Amino acid sequence: MSEALVNTPRLDPEGAREPILVLRGITKRFQGVTALRQVDFDLRAGEVHVLFGENGAGKSTLINIIAGTFAPDEGAHHLSGSEMRQLTPKRARLEGISAVFQEFSLAPNLNVLENIFLGREIRRGGILDRPAMRRRACDLITDLGFDIDPDRAVGTLSRAHQQMVEIAKALLAEPRILILDEPTASLTEREAARLFDLVAALKRRGVGIIYVSHRMREIKALADRITVLRDGQHVRTLDASGVSEADLIELMTGRKIDGLFPSISHKPSAVAVELRGFCAAGGLVREVDLVARRGEITGIAGLVGCGKSELVRAIYGLEPIEGGEIRISDELQQTPSARRGLQQGIIYFPANRATEGLALPRPVRENVSMTSLDIASIARWGLLDMRGERSLVRNAVERMKLRPPGLERPASKLSGGNRQKVMLARGLMRELSIFLFDEPTVGIDVGAKREVYDFIGQLLEQGAAVILVSSELPEVLALSNRLYVMHHGRIVRELQGEEKTEQNVLAAFFSQQRAHDGEAA
Repeated sequence: MSEALVNTPRLDPEGAREPILVLRGITKRFQGVTALRQVDFDLRAGEVHVLFGENGAGKSTLINIIAGTFAPDEGAHHLSGSEMRQLTPKRARLEGISAVFQEFSLAPNLNVLENIFLGREIRRGGILDRPAMRRRACDLITDLGFDIDPDRAVGTLSRAHQQMVEIAKALLAEPRILILDEPTASLTEREAARLFDLVAALKRRGVGIIYVSHRMREIKALADRITVLRDGQHVRTLDASGVSEADLIELMTGRKIDGLFPSISHKPSAVAVELRGFCAAGGLVREVDLVARRGEITGIAGLVGCGKSELVRAIYGLEPIEGGEIRISDELQQTPSARRGLQQGIIYFPANRATEGLALPRPVRENVSMTSLDIASIARWGLLDMRGERSLVRNAVERMKLRPPGLERPASKLSGGNRQKVMLARGLMRELSIFLFDEPTVGIDVGAKREVYDFIGQLLEQGAAVILVSSELPEVLALSNRLYVMHHGRIVRELQGEEKTEQNVLAAFFSQQRAHDGEAA
């Protein structure tokens, strides 16, 4: 680890106990909705303080106030003993506060190097010193252990690689307070482990880290203290040592949840989707054979970049098909498209709900109905029946337990979990029988995850076919009846019954990786 990343001055043991950030009585309202109510929070130098709570609990609002994006309506905000008034994102950065938010703030048309230095360019004599910027960026990327090309346009990167750019961008500022909002949501295990090493190094140098995560393993591995928020209020702050997963879930939800994964009854019947020698997405999907039946969940597991997302996108017609066969309900498809797929009863839920799944400035009503504007109960003589649309949408969001259920509220004002519910509500708007889920629980809390799982279980009870792509191995193992393992665009193993274990999936991953590395050598 280079000193460039962790050169914050060391603090003596006494100083390390003093909070560097103190919030007292923070209240924030948005259009009549109170997002935070009298919340207290503090951060000590050299600690990881986890913010924990359901989506909509107020975590994002709180970290945006700390980063200067929002101003509190009430309460006091102190940094190193000085009160922060009229804090802006620029001033927060100058004060040593850096944030990596769940929704990225990258310029897609600029390359990696330009994004890392955006607003902080190195100049000599008024001219950009590109060689110096390149050296600094390359050193930073190397220290982080990330595999990203500094000259690559950010808009062409996968979500995982965009996540890496955001992390590098935040660390360029050498922060004394670092906010990480679900930082491993798109990273592989190796990349996440490298991030954890970095967190440990920053802690040793006295950097205070606010960490937002729903992943229990990460919380247990990293947290010194945990603050639980519920419905915009501070529930409890406690030491991480000794706290159980069940205790945290109960504090977060206000109720006990008996197990994260529900018991799902699979009743496989007719083949809904069949692929033979399927090739797509510019070589990212190669010679795939796959069968998905009605009444069961067909899981697809694999490391980030293995082609699993491109596979389901190609089934829906969002990636070009280059060879092989695809059959939907035993009917050969020549040129699949999203429009034709909807008419055939297929729907796809993308992993990136912010950029692909939702029109964030538009209201909930429009986001839910946008895939159903051709059905008779909404479209009459070529005109939109607003009453019929509103009735169907209201029924769908009530079934998805959207909180709050306001139909005219912009999707951008919703939490991550509620955004996911808005997107999934589309599946209740028309007759559908094949559901393609790409990372359906990324970035959402335990309670919202359980509601998504229950939704999928209800689809199976109705005889639907579900294809589930997930980077969360426990999730895809627990939910799937049949599990395909992908590596470098190919299906390398199919697992069912007692064979469907974490050990067998990992063995498939790493045996293929060793073979690939051997070929490359």
